[in-house]
Amino acid sequence: MEYILGTIMVFLASALVIWIVGKMNLGMTIDGFMPAIIAAIMIAIISVGATWLLNLLGIGGGGWLGSIISLIVAALVLLLADKFVPGMRVNGFVGALVAAIAIAVVAWLLTWFLNLLGIGVTVPPPV
Repeated sequence: MEYILGTIMVFLASALVIWIVGKMNLGMTIDGFMPAIIAAIMIAIISVGATWLLNLLGIGGGGWLGSIISLIVAALVLLLADKFVPGMRVNGFVGALVAAIAIAVVAWLLTWFLNLLGIGVTVPPPV
């Protein structure tokens, strides 16, 4: 039961991050919180598949190269999610890059704030 509640909390926190970035109009727009929840679920599903494929191909790693690859994959995940989530629009590849960076920053800030309040939820950025 604790695992299910934790998963729901992560999806709600991820949806909040997507909704905030969508309202900031940083390369991505979202019509409401429900499309943000659907986008969070879709991004998680696509990210699992992308991470599995990258690991299978041996692509990734750490350092600058790994960070650049993760950023590009995150942008591609957002572009792909845009095709499946009604109410979510990504403004091309550059918009997806900007949105991916904004999502990572807002997710980090939200995780920091929740930990400050004693709520131990880590909000994962896409990929």
